[in-house]
Amino acid sequence: MKDSIEANLPEESGQLDEAKAPLEEVEKSTVETSVNGEQPAAVETEKMTEEPPVSGTEAVESVPETETEKSPAEEESKEPDATGKLTKEEIIVKISELVESAADRGRNEMESLKQAFYKIRRSEIEELKKTFLEGEGEEKDFVVPEDEAENKLKELLATYKEKRAAIHAEAEQLKAANYALKLQLIERLKELTESQDDFNKLYNEFKEIQQRWKEAKAIPQEHANELWKNYQIYSEKFYDLIKINNQFRDYDFKKNLELKSALCEAVEKLENEQDVISAFHQLQKLHQQWREIGPVAKDLREEIWTRFKEASTIINKRHQEHFEGLKAKEQENLEAKTAICEEIEAIDYEALKTFKDWEAKNKEVIALQEKWRTIGFAPKKYNVKIFERFRTACDVYFNKKSVFYKSVKEDMEKNYELKKALCEQAEELKASTDWKTTTDKMIALQKEWKKIGPVARKNSDAIWKRFITACDAFFEEKNKNVVSQKSVEQDNLAAKKALIEKINAIGETMNSDEALAALKGHMAEWNTIGFVPFREKDKIYKEYHEAVDKQFDRLKVDKNDRKMQSFRDNLSDITSSEHGKGKLYSEREKLMRIYERMKAELQTYENNIGFLSISSKGGGGLVKEMERKIDKLKEEMGLTIKKIEAIDENLE
Repeated sequence: MKDSIEANLPEESGQLDEAKAPLEEVEKSTVETSVNGEQPAAVETEKMTEEPPVSGTEAVESVPETETEKSPAEEESKEPDATGKLTKEEIIVKISELVESAADRGRNEMESLKQAFYKIRRSEIEELKKTFLEGEGEEKDFVVPEDEAENKLKELLATYKEKRAAIHAEAEQLKAANYALKLQLIERLKELTESQDDFNKLYNEFKEIQQRWKEAKAIPQEHANELWKNYQIYSEKFYDLIKINNQFRDYDFKKNLELKSALCEAVEKLENEQDVISAFHQLQKLHQQWREIGPVAKDLREEIWTRFKEASTIINKRHQEHFEGLKAKEQENLEAKTAICEEIEAIDYEALKTFKDWEAKNKEVIALQEKWRTIGFAPKKYNVKIFERFRTACDVYFNKKSVFYKSVKEDMEKNYELKKALCEQAEELKASTDWKTTTDKMIALQKEWKKIGPVARKNSDAIWKRFITACDAFFEEKNKNVVSQKSVEQDNLAAKKALIEKINAIGETMNSDEALAALKGHMAEWNTIGFVPFREKDKIYKEYHEAVDKQFDRLKVDKNDRKMQSFRDNLSDITSSEHGKGKLYSEREKLMRIYERMKAELQTYENNIGFLSISSKGGGGLVKEMERKIDKLKEEMGLTIKKIEAIDENLE
């Protein structure tokens, strides 16, 4: 999980401007600040019937004393910066600069730089992992190398966090000091209202209190309203007691009206601001300025305040709607992430019994992880929980996969040792001249080889070549000692020519069943006839197949039957050739691999067809095409099984 960056330190609270006339009582209203990243509420302007206090710390009435902490949704609403074009080294340099200026810079830029860094880092790790796997490395053996730049980044982030914490602590101390000072100023203001001293002296001291009050800005939020109310009460009492001359008071009212009218115009212009977040923050600052301006003439107070309040309500409503939209999106993200968790948690591990099963499931899990990365934040109170659930589900899956691979690896190692023992036996027998006995032993070794399961891919070809080389060496020597059968081959040639004539002689007078039975009889007889002279082999074989194909075409024999019959003919030639047994084993291994590939492909089609809906647009056509491919695969698999069975018959 990424380390969080410290939130921006609060801004100083607003200043108190001069207040030179008694003010009407103002109903309380609040602007709630963002706590722990929650959405800040809009200013409750509907409750305000008159002007806010002259000055102090209530927000309009309570604009927050501190800058609100931004929620993840608000952070995400910002336009992306240009950090995506920086290198890791450039990012480290910029973060170092941010650490140096921690007091002046916010966390948005720091968070953006950190995300850009880790995006580059993840790309590097994926490239390293890809290279590792292409080098025939196992995924579970891949170890992420240490990165000096990442270590430097963590050190800088820790330093930045410490600096921000120190700044925050200092700000809190300042607030406490300002609070104590303002309490003293209120107490002194109270004394002024009870004093009988010269007016000019009292007024100058009052102005000094106002100035000091404005200079002492940030205070603890929980004391803001009470402090402001007390200040307002004694300010109004002061004005009532000293009875400022009406001309001076009217001048103040006029000046304040001009300032407040300008603020109303500024708020009304915010309606055209495209950035809702920026408009809201600008509104907060304008409310702070409003509070710092003194009162206006009593007959104009409600009118000017109503104008300001109505313009503010529009901005607040837009802000509220914006965050309601973000919340709805976060809820959608939570539902999408929950669905991913449920899908991983629902994996039936009992059904994953082979490498192919695990590889197929692994692709699904990786795809779900990629999909997770494309989904944005969930609501903050659920964000960590849903991630923990997702990580736990993934950990369970990969742990079970690791256990399976470990057990299979142990079995493969045992199979490898068994096949090495067979190789050693075959190598001991290959020089034997006891043809009959040794042939039986070699065949027995080959049958035993078939019973042993697979070995690791990296050893598969080498161990097979070692075994088949020993077997072929024996059968080559055996064939060299076989007495030449040239005369027999001539007889076989004559017999095959006569058989071709019989096949061509099958007439149309016979019904289809009789003709087909006669044809198969002749074909079976062909397979019993031995070798012909090598130079005649291709020619006689071509004549034979032309005759057979002619009858097949006439009798409309199924193409699979033709293929099977042709395969049996080839088997007969292979069996009677040099190294026949070895070639049969090779052919069998090849067919088994083809069969397993078709089986996996069939399973994929059958799985995919379940996701297609006939009712959807184009779904019917896709389903039919998929069904056609499935039928064709099943037909080819059936033919392959028959070929394997035919080879087994020749090996027995």
